[in-house]
Amino acid sequence: MDQQAAQILRQAAQLKDISRRSFLIGAGASGLLATDMFITRRIQAERRITKILTVDDDVAEAYVPDASWILFPGYKTSWEEAQWILNSLRGALRQRGRLAAVGYSNLGLEVDEVTDAVVRYVREQKLSKLYFYGHSFGGMLATEVATRLREWHGIKVELILLDSSPYSKYDVLDQSWFDGVVFLYESGFRVPSVLRGGYELGERVVHKNERSWRQIWDQTLEQLTPIAPSSVLIQSESAYIYHYDATRFADRLGETKMAFIGNPRDGTVNYETARAGWARTFRKNMLSTDRRTDGALPPHASPQWNPFVYRPIVEELQNELVPLPGAAGRVTAF
Repeated sequence: MDQQAAQILRQAAQLKDISRRSFLIGAGASGLLATDMFITRRIQAERRITKILTVDDDVAEAYVPDASWILFPGYKTSWEEAQWILNSLRGALRQRGRLAAVGYSNLGLEVDEVTDAVVRYVREQKLSKLYFYGHSFGGMLATEVATRLREWHGIKVELILLDSSPYSKYDVLDQSWFDGVVFLYESGFRVPSVLRGGYELGERVVHKNERSWRQIWDQTLEQLTPIAPSSVLIQSESAYIYHYDATRFADRLGETKMAFIGNPRDGTVNYETARAGWARTFRKNMLSTDRRTDGALPPHASPQWNPFVYRPIVEELQNELVPLPGAAGRVTAF
């Protein structure tokens, strides 16, 4: 009887220890979850509007305060990655203007909102010169916004640089996603983020030859965090690409100069057909289509991963198409 009682007491003590540990673990997990939910709600609330994201640069602000580059980020590109792209190209871009990017709203891509955000930025900063960097599908959007600025607001864009931008949906090599993603979006169905993240991880592994394992890991983590673009935004971007018709903007850019850069090994956008489409439709504006980002991995629109490939190309294009007033006015990149 004494042995049985002692065993019960020992089991009770163990249960107490287990319960205490479980309680502490549970409380800790709950605290982390609550914190994560708070941060997520705060970030999502901040990103419900389209916003111009600036990257501070003392050189650009001192020498060219009245000019700015504006990056139009590509498909699935977060606010943070957009700023990362600008920082990667900082040494090349800062000679012509300050650095800014469009942060798309997580409620969905709206061209009117993007245009209004750019106009406010131009007026608030008293800008007299604009340069657009169209990152992947961002080149489509940059072209449309440039026509709106010129016709509706009298604002001229000096240069539109298209980085691996599809000319139309037919330049996208994987057409299968259009059938599902766009149809579901336009039918009112929103893809859960968890499902999207798993699909995109599998997609990257399948196309392993375009990325290192580190890039696969980094990009997947980024798109599963609260800072990632929402599923609604990604679906609306898909619909934008699907319905895009570049011919609507032909002969509407005035004196705006255009340049196309890309990679023949691009596994996302057909380099040859995209380049030919832009050159054909915008023959009055397109001044360069022969610069190639050979050696970049992944090959599609990746200045943030390959700055040493992109910077010389961007510098050459600027010197050729929008030269500085003279040697005395040149800002040394460092």
